[in-house]
Amino acid sequence: MQLEVGSILEGKVTGVKKFGAFVALPEGKTGMVHISEVSNEFIQDLGTVLSEGQTVKVKVINIAPDGKIALSIKRTLPPPPRGERAGGGQKQGGGPRPKGPRGQRADTGRVWQPRVQAPQGDMSFEDMMARWKTRSEENNADLKRATEGRRGGYSRRR
Repeated sequence: MQLEVGSILEGKVTGVKKFGAFVALPEGKTGMVHISEVSNEFIQDLGTVLSEGQTVKVKVINIAPDGKIALSIKRTLPPPPRGERAGGGQKQGGGPRPKGPRGQRADTGRVWQPRVQAPQGDMSFEDMMARWKTRSEENNADLKRATEGRRGGYSRRR
């Protein structure tokens, strides 16, 4: 059987490393499944999911000119349910969130919400313009506050 991109085969795991697993294919060929192509869920340690000698179904996703064969296990699995992101986007387990590069929380969990607008009703043009001006000034103040905080504060030049 000729190996082609897109073909689905069965193979035997011959080695498990932290970056991926090597799989023996028919005709004596060997391919590699990168850790990101093993499952739709995040995998910290590949040894917990795969072991040497295990038979797996793989899909050929690339054959490089130098003969290296890239494989995927997750592309042979049914797609994750709609609404969930790859890597477990939905928070499960209630554990702590991952920290950013400097130890800060990676995400504050705050979500932008639009301001609720009052009903227009029987407003005159002048009233609508006054409301727009007020909202515009509030937005500018919010923007100024946000940008000055990033630059270390506003200081007058002398």
